[in-house]
Amino acid sequence: MEKMKLKMLYSGMKSEIDIIEKELETALNSSSHFLNEASLHLLKAGGKRIRPVFVLLAAKFGQYDIQQIKNVAVPLELIHMASLVHDDVIDNAELRRGRETVKAQYNNRVAMYAGDFIFAKALEYMTQIKKQQAHQVLSNTMVEICVGEIIQIEDKQVLKQNLRDYFRRIKRKTAVLISSSCELGAIASGASPEVVRHMRRFGYYVGMSFQIIDDILDFTATDKQLGKPAGSDLMQGNVTLPALYALEDDQIRPMIEKVIEGPITEGERQQLLKAIRKSDAIQKANHISDLYLQKALKEVDKLPNHPVNKSLVDIANFMGKRKF
Repeated sequence: MEKMKLKMLYSGMKSEIDIIEKELETALNSSSHFLNEASLHLLKAGGKRIRPVFVLLAAKFGQYDIQQIKNVAVPLELIHMASLVHDDVIDNAELRRGRETVKAQYNNRVAMYAGDFIFAKALEYMTQIKKQQAHQVLSNTMVEICVGEIIQIEDKQVLKQNLRDYFRRIKRKTAVLISSSCELGAIASGASPEVVRHMRRFGYYVGMSFQIIDDILDFTATDKQLGKPAGSDLMQGNVTLPALYALEDDQIRPMIEKVIEGPITEGERQQLLKAIRKSDAIQKANHISDLYLQKALKEVDKLPNHPVNKSLVDIANFMGKRKF
């Protein structure tokens, strides 16, 4: 149902998204059959394509040319894909979107090189964009993502952290790339500085809301919906917003501590999920996500009146209120 909703939201851009999909396949082609197979693995698993869609929407505030804008949309999705491949190595994850991860199907070394290859292809595509500002934004984005990866490692299995630590982490993990997608789409099309600024802020707020919802769903959705065991984030040592709030509950805290200390049984996993779902941790996390979503929608109000505004609002609401 959720995927159908998203397809309906994208329906007006189907031809453009089809172009992006074909370009992604082309971008991942190399002279190495083995590298092709590993790189295409995640692409075949699908995805929401949120980042390229935001590039396309932001570009409509300027001189819109899909043949030019695709050279921004494709790199942003490639960077996202590369970061997922690296993430799965860091988290030792076996499943993503119901499929084996690249590291699970091959090994860590192949996954890391595949991720590096995808990053490199993103940079190669961006060379077709001649605006210096666009390259500055992209390079800063990649630096932030890499720093975020290190911070995520530093914060693993650390229960003594605060909300600021969490927000700093998800900014670099998710929000910065969505923000840059919105900003770069506007820059590449020659939109006004005001539009560029509001699109950047819109993307940041949407990205924060989106990641918080993602972290909530890791506890509230089913294994089947997630394509991996519910609670995987915590079992991999990642302490997310719902877990931080749940730690305030004296009955749940010992369960979380046990997860962090080592492997738990299936029964213990189910008990933890049930306890967190019944607690107020989910409601509190949802409230924070909604605050970010409302800030995003206020940025849309500051944009010039354009038919694309409704699409921005609809997609932002979907991202901030989805059920899985």
